[in-house]
Amino acid sequence: MAVNYDKLYTVIADRNVKESALATYAGVSRNIITRIRRNEYISMESIEKLCQALNCKVGDIIDFQEHTRVLGIQNRRYLGNKYKLLDFIEDTIKKHCPNTNSIMDIFAGTGVVAYHFMDKMQVVTNDTLYSNYLAHIAFMSSDEYNAEKLETMINTYNELSASALKENYMSETFGDTFFCYDDCKKIGFIREDIQKKYKSKKINQREMAILITSLLYSMDKVANTCGHYDAYRKGVAYDRRFEMLPLDLSKKPICENIFLNDDSNKLAVEGKLPYVDCVYCDPPYNSRNYCDLYHVLENVAQWNKPNVKGEARKMDRTGLKSRYCSRTAAVAFEELVNALNCKYIVLSYNNTGDKANDRSNARMSDEDIMRILSTKGKVRVYSQKYKAFTTGKSNNSTNEERLFVCEVLNEE
Repeated sequence: MAVNYDKLYTVIADRNVKESALATYAGVSRNIITRIRRNEYISMESIEKLCQALNCKVGDIIDFQEHTRVLGIQNRRYLGNKYKLLDFIEDTIKKHCPNTNSIMDIFAGTGVVAYHFMDKMQVVTNDTLYSNYLAHIAFMSSDEYNAEKLETMINTYNELSASALKENYMSETFGDTFFCYDDCKKIGFIREDIQKKYKSKKINQREMAILITSLLYSMDKVANTCGHYDAYRKGVAYDRRFEMLPLDLSKKPICENIFLNDDSNKLAVEGKLPYVDCVYCDPPYNSRNYCDLYHVLENVAQWNKPNVKGEARKMDRTGLKSRYCSRTAAVAFEELVNALNCKYIVLSYNNTGDKANDRSNARMSDEDIMRILSTKGKVRVYSQKYKAFTTGKSNNSTNEERLFVCEVLNEE
Protein backbone atom coordinates (compact mmCIF):
# COMPACT_ATOMS: atom_id res chain seq x y z
CA MET A 1 0.00 0.00 0.00
CA ALA A 2 1.10 3.58 -0.69
CA VAL A 3 0.43 6.48 1.67
CA ASN A 4 -1.02 9.82 0.56
CA TYR A 5 -1.39 13.02 2.59
CA ASP A 6 -3.62 15.12 0.30
CA LYS A 7 -6.29 15.15 3.04
CA LEU A 8 -3.81 16.70 5.47
CA TYR A 9 -3.41 19.76 3.25
CA THR A 10 -7.19 20.22 3.20
CA VAL A 11 -7.26 20.07 7.01
CA ILE A 12 -4.44 22.59 7.53
CA ALA A 13 -6.05 24.92 5.01
CA ASP A 14 -9.30 24.73 7.00
CA ARG A 15 -7.33 25.42 10.21
CA ASN A 16 -5.48 28.31 8.52
CA VAL A 17 -2.14 26.63 9.29
CA LYS A 18 0.63 27.12 6.74
CA GLU A 19 2.75 24.10 5.74
CA SER A 20 5.91 26.03 6.68
CA ALA A 21 4.59 26.38 10.27
CA LEU A 22 3.19 22.85 10.60
CA ALA A 23 6.32 21.38 12.21
CA THR A 24 6.28 23.91 15.04
CA TYR A 25 2.49 23.78 15.35
CA ALA A 26 2.45 19.98 15.76
CA GLY A 27 5.79 19.56 17.52
CA VAL A 28 7.39 17.39 14.83
CA SER A 29 10.69 17.75 12.99
CA ARG A 30 11.04 19.42 9.59
CA ASN A 31 12.15 16.04 8.26
CA ILE A 32 8.65 14.73 8.99
CA ILE A 33 7.14 17.55 6.94
CA THR A 34 9.53 16.73 4.10
CA ARG A 35 8.47 13.06 4.20
CA ILE A 36 4.82 14.11 4.17
CA ARG A 37 5.45 16.34 1.15
CA ARG A 38 6.95 13.33 -0.65
CA ASN A 39 4.12 10.96 0.40
CA GLU A 40 6.51 8.81 2.43
CA TYR A 41 5.70 6.87 5.58
CA ILE A 42 6.06 8.56 8.97
CA SER A 43 5.92 7.10 12.49
CA MET A 44 2.69 6.61 14.46
CA GLU A 45 4.09 8.98 17.07
CA SER A 46 4.28 11.75 14.48
CA ILE A 47 0.80 10.94 13.18
CA GLU A 48 -0.58 11.19 16.73
CA LYS A 49 1.08 14.59 17.23
CA LEU A 50 -0.42 15.88 13.99
CA CYS A 51 -3.87 14.61 14.90
CA GLN A 52 -3.71 16.13 18.40
CA ALA A 53 -2.51 19.49 17.10
CA LEU A 54 -5.13 19.59 14.34
CA ASN A 55 -7.88 18.01 16.48
CA CYS A 56 -8.68 15.36 13.92
CA LYS A 57 -8.60 11.61 13.30
CA VAL A 58 -6.00 9.61 11.35
CA GLY A 59 -8.43 9.05 8.49
CA ASP A 60 -8.88 12.81 8.19
CA ILE A 61 -5.26 13.36 7.13
CA ILE A 62 -4.03 10.09 5.58
CA ASP A 63 -5.16 7.88 2.72
CA PHE A 64 -3.80 4.45 1.86
CA GLN A 65 -3.86 3.49 -1.80
CA GLU A 66 -3.01 0.42 -3.81
CA HIS A 67 0.71 0.62 -4.45
CA THR A 68 1.81 0.87 -8.05
CA ARG A 69 5.52 0.34 -8.41
CA VAL A 70 7.02 3.28 -10.22
CA LEU A 71 10.48 4.84 -10.34
CA GLY A 72 11.07 8.40 -9.22
CA ILE A 73 14.00 10.48 -10.39
CA GLN A 74 15.74 9.82 -7.05
CA ASN A 75 15.39 6.01 -7.31
CA ARG A 76 18.85 5.38 -8.69
CA ARG A 77 22.07 4.84 -6.79
CA TYR A 78 24.33 7.75 -7.64
CA LEU A 79 27.38 9.12 -5.86
CA GLY A 80 26.91 12.71 -4.73
CA ASN A 81 23.13 12.53 -5.07
CA LYS A 82 21.62 15.62 -3.38
CA TYR A 83 18.14 14.18 -2.74
CA LYS A 84 18.51 14.36 1.06
CA LEU A 85 19.80 17.93 0.86
CA LEU A 86 17.04 19.42 -1.28
CA ASP A 87 15.40 21.34 1.57
CA PHE A 88 18.75 22.81 2.60
CA ILE A 89 19.49 23.86 -0.99
CA GLU A 90 16.04 25.36 -1.54
CA ASP A 91 16.03 27.21 1.79
CA THR A 92 19.46 28.68 1.10
CA ILE A 93 18.52 29.87 -2.37
CA LYS A 94 15.21 31.30 -1.14
CA LYS A 95 16.86 33.26 1.66
CA HIS A 96 20.08 34.36 0.00
CA CYS A 97 19.27 34.49 -3.72
CA PRO A 98 16.19 36.75 -3.83
CA ASN A 99 14.19 37.18 -7.03
CA THR A 100 15.45 33.91 -8.49
CA ASN A 101 12.98 32.90 -11.21
CA SER A 102 15.20 30.56 -13.21
CA ILE A 103 17.95 28.15 -12.25
CA MET A 104 20.60 26.16 -14.09
CA ASP A 105 21.86 22.84 -12.71
CA ILE A 106 25.08 22.88 -14.69
CA PHE A 107 26.51 19.57 -13.38
CA ALA A 108 23.09 17.98 -13.07
CA GLY A 109 23.85 14.28 -12.61
CA THR A 110 20.51 12.48 -12.33
CA GLY A 111 18.80 15.87 -12.13
CA VAL A 112 17.21 15.74 -8.66
CA VAL A 113 18.01 19.39 -7.86
CA ALA A 114 16.54 20.77 -11.09
CA TYR A 115 13.56 18.44 -10.71
CA HIS A 116 12.91 19.85 -7.24
CA PHE A 117 12.63 23.37 -8.67
CA MET A 118 10.79 22.64 -11.92
CA ASP A 119 7.32 23.26 -10.48
CA LYS A 120 8.49 26.62 -9.15
CA MET A 121 10.54 28.13 -12.00
CA GLN A 122 12.21 27.41 -15.32
CA VAL A 123 15.14 25.02 -15.07
CA VAL A 124 18.10 24.39 -17.34
CA THR A 125 20.12 21.19 -16.97
CA ASN A 126 23.45 20.08 -18.35
CA ASP A 127 25.44 16.90 -17.96
CA THR A 128 28.16 15.26 -20.02
CA LEU A 129 26.61 11.80 -19.66
CA TYR A 130 23.94 11.02 -22.25
CA SER A 131 22.25 8.66 -19.78
CA ASN A 132 21.63 11.58 -17.42
CA TYR A 133 20.56 13.88 -20.25
CA LEU A 134 17.86 11.37 -21.22
CA ALA A 135 16.66 11.22 -17.61
CA HIS A 136 16.29 15.02 -17.60
CA ILE A 137 14.13 14.90 -20.72
CA ALA A 138 12.11 11.97 -19.37
CA PHE A 139 11.27 13.54 -16.01
CA MET A 140 11.29 17.28 -16.77
CA SER A 141 10.27 17.87 -20.37
CA SER A 142 6.88 19.36 -21.19
CA ASP A 143 6.75 17.51 -24.54
CA GLU A 144 3.81 15.20 -25.13
CA TYR A 145 3.97 11.43 -24.69
CA ASN A 146 1.45 8.59 -25.04
CA ALA A 147 1.26 6.98 -21.59
CA GLU A 148 -0.96 4.12 -22.76
CA LYS A 149 1.42 3.25 -25.58
CA LEU A 150 4.42 3.23 -23.24
CA GLU A 151 2.59 1.10 -20.68
CA THR A 152 1.78 -1.45 -23.39
CA MET A 153 5.39 -1.54 -24.56
CA ILE A 154 6.74 -2.03 -21.01
CA ASN A 155 4.24 -4.81 -20.34
CA THR A 156 5.31 -6.50 -23.58
CA TYR A 157 8.98 -6.22 -22.61
CA ASN A 158 8.27 -7.80 -19.23
CA GLU A 159 6.63 -10.78 -20.90
CA LEU A 160 9.77 -11.61 -22.90
CA SER A 161 11.31 -15.04 -22.44
CA ALA A 162 15.10 -15.02 -22.56
CA SER A 163 15.16 -18.48 -24.11
CA ALA A 164 13.30 -17.14 -27.16
CA LEU A 165 15.76 -14.29 -27.72
CA LYS A 166 18.91 -14.31 -29.83
CA GLU A 167 22.38 -13.39 -28.61
CA ASN A 168 22.94 -9.65 -28.66
CA TYR A 169 25.50 -7.04 -27.70
CA MET A 170 24.51 -7.04 -24.04
CA SER A 171 24.57 -10.80 -23.54
CA GLU A 172 27.87 -11.16 -25.40
CA THR A 173 29.52 -8.24 -23.59
CA PHE A 174 28.06 -8.27 -20.08
CA GLY A 175 26.51 -11.72 -19.62
CA ASP A 176 27.03 -13.03 -16.05
CA THR A 177 28.94 -9.96 -14.91
CA PHE A 178 26.88 -6.99 -13.73
CA PHE A 179 23.73 -8.87 -14.72
CA CYS A 180 22.93 -12.51 -15.31
CA TYR A 181 23.11 -13.82 -18.86
CA ASP A 182 19.32 -14.10 -19.34
CA ASP A 183 18.70 -10.57 -18.08
CA CYS A 184 21.38 -9.28 -20.45
CA LYS A 185 19.55 -10.88 -23.38
CA LYS A 186 16.35 -9.09 -22.36
CA ILE A 187 18.08 -5.75 -21.78
CA GLY A 188 19.86 -5.94 -25.13
CA PHE A 189 16.65 -6.82 -26.99
CA ILE A 190 14.68 -4.02 -25.30
CA ARG A 191 17.32 -1.38 -26.00
CA GLU A 192 17.54 -2.40 -29.65
CA ASP A 193 13.77 -2.35 -29.99
CA ILE A 194 13.55 1.16 -28.51
CA GLN A 195 16.19 2.32 -31.00
CA LYS A 196 14.32 0.81 -33.95
CA LYS A 197 11.01 2.34 -32.91
CA TYR A 198 12.59 5.77 -32.51
CA LYS A 199 14.34 5.63 -35.89
CA SER A 200 11.09 4.55 -37.57
CA LYS A 201 9.29 7.43 -35.78
CA LYS A 202 6.92 5.11 -33.91
CA ILE A 203 7.94 6.93 -30.73
CA ASN A 204 9.03 10.55 -30.28
CA GLN A 205 12.11 11.85 -28.44
CA ARG A 206 10.32 12.20 -25.09
CA GLU A 207 8.92 8.67 -25.35
CA MET A 208 12.36 7.33 -26.25
CA ALA A 209 13.88 9.13 -23.27
CA ILE A 210 11.20 7.77 -20.94
CA LEU A 211 11.69 4.19 -22.13
CA ILE A 212 15.50 4.29 -21.97
CA THR A 213 15.45 5.93 -18.54
CA SER A 214 12.96 3.32 -17.34
CA LEU A 215 15.31 0.64 -18.66
CA LEU A 216 18.41 2.14 -17.00
CA TYR A 217 16.74 2.70 -13.63
CA SER A 218 15.31 -0.82 -13.70
CA MET A 219 18.74 -2.23 -14.54
CA ASP A 220 20.23 -0.41 -11.57
CA LYS A 221 17.66 -2.06 -9.28
CA VAL A 222 19.09 -5.52 -10.01
CA ALA A 223 22.74 -4.73 -10.86
CA ASN A 224 25.29 -7.02 -9.24
CA THR A 225 27.30 -4.15 -7.76
CA CYS A 226 27.91 -2.30 -4.52
CA GLY A 227 26.40 0.87 -5.95
CA HIS A 228 28.44 1.70 -9.05
CA TYR A 229 29.95 -0.10 -12.03
CA ASP A 230 33.68 0.15 -11.36
CA ALA A 231 33.48 -3.58 -10.60
CA TYR A 232 30.92 -6.35 -10.17
CA ARG A 233 30.61 -8.78 -7.29
CA LYS A 234 32.04 -12.23 -8.01
CA GLY A 235 30.80 -15.55 -6.73
CA VAL A 236 27.36 -14.31 -5.73
CA ALA A 237 23.95 -15.55 -6.82
CA TYR A 238 21.89 -13.41 -9.19
CA ASP A 239 18.94 -13.38 -6.81
CA ARG A 240 17.25 -10.29 -8.26
CA ARG A 241 15.79 -10.61 -11.74
CA PHE A 242 15.21 -7.78 -14.18
CA GLU A 243 11.76 -6.22 -14.44
CA MET A 244 11.18 -2.99 -16.35
CA LEU A 245 9.27 -0.54 -14.18
CA PRO A 246 7.51 2.64 -15.35
CA LEU A 247 8.56 6.14 -14.31
CA ASP A 248 6.64 8.41 -11.99
CA LEU A 249 5.82 11.33 -14.29
CA SER A 250 3.13 12.87 -12.11
CA LYS A 251 5.07 16.05 -11.35
CA LYS A 252 4.70 18.63 -14.11
CA PRO A 253 6.96 21.57 -15.04
CA ILE A 254 5.47 25.05 -14.97
CA CYS A 255 7.09 26.00 -18.27
CA GLU A 256 9.30 24.70 -21.05
CA ASN A 257 12.71 23.69 -19.72
CA ILE A 258 16.08 23.43 -21.47
CA PHE A 259 18.29 20.33 -21.49
CA LEU A 260 21.94 20.30 -22.57
CA ASN A 261 24.44 17.47 -23.01
CA ASP A 262 27.95 18.88 -23.25
CA ASP A 263 31.00 19.99 -21.28
CA SER A 264 29.95 22.81 -18.94
CA ASN A 265 33.11 24.86 -19.44
CA LYS A 266 32.91 24.56 -23.19
CA LEU A 267 29.31 25.77 -23.24
CA ALA A 268 30.09 28.69 -20.92
CA VAL A 269 33.26 29.85 -22.69
CA GLU A 270 31.58 29.63 -26.10
CA GLY A 271 28.60 31.64 -24.85
CA LYS A 272 26.12 28.82 -25.47
CA LEU A 273 24.47 28.85 -22.05
CA PRO A 274 21.10 30.61 -21.72
CA TYR A 275 20.86 33.39 -19.13
CA VAL A 276 19.41 32.32 -15.77
CA ASP A 277 19.14 34.09 -12.43
CA CYS A 278 20.98 31.39 -10.49
CA VAL A 279 23.59 28.85 -11.58
CA TYR A 280 23.84 25.88 -9.23
CA CYS A 281 27.21 24.12 -9.52
CA ASP A 282 27.74 20.63 -8.15
CA PRO A 283 30.96 19.45 -9.84
CA PRO A 284 32.75 16.21 -8.96
CA TYR A 285 34.65 16.61 -5.69
CA ASN A 286 37.39 14.04 -6.20
CA SER A 287 39.20 11.96 -8.80
CA ARG A 288 36.36 9.48 -9.35
CA ASN A 289 35.04 10.16 -12.83
CA TYR A 290 31.33 9.48 -13.24
CA CYS A 291 31.91 8.03 -16.70
CA ASP A 292 34.01 5.31 -15.01
CA LEU A 293 31.49 4.64 -12.25
CA TYR A 294 28.44 4.41 -14.54
CA HIS A 295 29.98 3.24 -17.82
CA VAL A 296 27.57 0.31 -18.25
CA LEU A 297 24.47 2.51 -18.09
CA GLU A 298 26.12 5.10 -20.33
CA ASN A 299 27.00 2.36 -22.83
CA VAL A 300 23.37 1.19 -22.93
CA ALA A 301 22.09 4.76 -23.23
CA GLN A 302 24.37 5.67 -26.14
CA TRP A 303 23.92 2.26 -27.78
CA ASN A 304 26.90 2.54 -30.11
CA LYS A 305 27.94 -1.01 -29.14
CA PRO A 306 31.64 -0.22 -28.67
CA ASN A 307 34.43 -2.64 -27.92
CA VAL A 308 35.13 -2.91 -24.21
CA LYS A 309 38.25 -3.69 -22.19
CA GLY A 310 39.18 -5.13 -18.82
CA GLU A 311 37.32 -7.14 -16.26
CA ALA A 312 34.77 -4.35 -15.75
CA ARG A 313 34.09 -4.27 -19.52
CA LYS A 314 34.69 -0.53 -19.87
CA MET A 315 34.32 1.27 -23.18
CA ASP A 316 36.57 4.14 -24.26
CA ARG A 317 35.56 7.10 -22.10
CA THR A 318 38.23 9.59 -23.17
CA GLY A 319 35.76 12.26 -24.26
CA LEU A 320 33.79 12.00 -21.02
CA LYS A 321 36.59 12.58 -18.49
CA SER A 322 36.10 15.63 -16.27
CA ARG A 323 38.76 18.24 -15.53
CA TYR A 324 37.13 18.62 -12.13
CA CYS A 325 38.45 15.16 -11.20
CA SER A 326 42.05 16.21 -11.86
CA ARG A 327 44.67 18.40 -10.16
CA THR A 328 43.58 21.25 -12.46
CA ALA A 329 40.04 21.38 -11.02
CA ALA A 330 40.55 24.89 -9.63
CA VAL A 331 41.74 26.13 -13.03
CA ALA A 332 38.65 24.65 -14.65
CA PHE A 333 36.35 26.19 -12.04
CA GLU A 334 37.92 29.62 -12.44
CA GLU A 335 37.42 29.43 -16.19
CA LEU A 336 33.77 28.48 -15.69
CA VAL A 337 33.02 31.17 -13.11
CA ASN A 338 34.57 33.89 -15.27
CA ALA A 339 32.34 32.88 -18.18
CA LEU A 340 29.03 32.60 -16.31
CA ASN A 341 26.34 35.24 -16.86
CA CYS A 342 23.90 35.25 -13.94
CA LYS A 343 22.91 37.03 -10.70
CA TYR A 344 23.95 34.25 -8.33
CA ILE A 345 26.38 31.34 -8.35
CA VAL A 346 25.73 28.61 -5.79
CA LEU A 347 28.52 26.04 -5.45
CA SER A 348 27.86 22.80 -3.61
CA TYR A 349 31.11 21.35 -2.35
CA ASN A 350 31.61 18.69 0.30
CA ASN A 351 34.30 18.93 2.99
CA THR A 352 35.79 15.57 1.97
CA GLY A 353 39.08 16.66 3.53
CA ASP A 354 42.10 14.37 3.59
CA LYS A 355 41.32 10.68 3.46
CA ALA A 356 43.41 7.54 3.39
CA ASN A 357 42.35 6.92 -0.21
CA ASP A 358 43.71 9.81 -2.29
CA ARG A 359 41.00 9.24 -4.92
CA SER A 360 38.45 10.49 -2.37
CA ASN A 361 40.26 13.72 -1.53
CA ALA A 362 38.74 17.03 -2.65
CA ARG A 363 40.31 18.47 -5.77
CA MET A 364 39.63 22.11 -4.84
CA SER A 365 40.60 23.76 -1.58
CA ASP A 366 38.36 26.19 0.26
CA GLU A 367 40.99 28.87 -0.36
CA ASP A 368 40.77 28.32 -4.12
CA ILE A 369 36.97 28.39 -4.05
CA MET A 370 36.81 31.63 -2.06
CA ARG A 371 39.48 33.29 -4.21
CA ILE A 372 37.72 32.40 -7.44
CA LEU A 373 34.18 33.30 -6.39
CA SER A 374 35.31 36.52 -4.69
CA THR A 375 36.48 37.87 -8.05
CA LYS A 376 32.88 37.61 -9.22
CA GLY A 377 31.07 39.06 -6.21
CA LYS A 378 30.21 38.80 -2.52
CA VAL A 379 30.53 35.27 -1.08
CA ARG A 380 28.88 33.65 1.94
CA VAL A 381 29.12 30.01 3.05
CA TYR A 382 26.32 27.89 4.54
CA SER A 383 26.70 24.30 5.73
CA GLN A 384 24.71 21.30 6.86
CA LYS A 385 25.95 18.02 8.29
CA TYR A 386 24.85 14.83 6.58
CA LYS A 387 25.99 11.30 5.72
CA ALA A 388 26.90 11.09 2.05
CA PHE A 389 26.17 8.04 -0.10
CA THR A 390 29.34 5.99 -0.41
CA THR A 391 30.11 2.46 -1.47
CA GLY A 392 33.16 2.20 0.78
CA LYS A 393 34.15 3.03 4.34
CA SER A 394 34.56 6.58 5.55
CA ASN A 395 35.97 7.76 8.84
CA ASN A 396 34.82 11.33 8.32
CA SER A 397 32.33 11.82 11.18
CA THR A 398 32.06 15.57 10.51
CA ASN A 399 30.86 15.28 6.92
CA GLU A 400 29.33 18.57 5.79
CA GLU A 401 27.80 19.83 2.61
CA ARG A 402 28.68 23.47 2.06
CA LEU A 403 26.92 25.93 -0.18
CA PHE A 404 29.13 28.80 -1.35
CA VAL A 405 26.69 31.53 -2.39
CA CYS A 406 28.12 34.27 -4.60
CA GLU A 407 26.04 37.37 -5.32
CA VAL A 408 27.48 38.47 -8.63
CA LEU A 409 28.50 42.10 -8.88
CA ASN A 410 26.85 44.02 -11.68
CA GLU A 411 29.66 44.58 -14.18
CA GLU A 412 29.04 47.78 -16.05
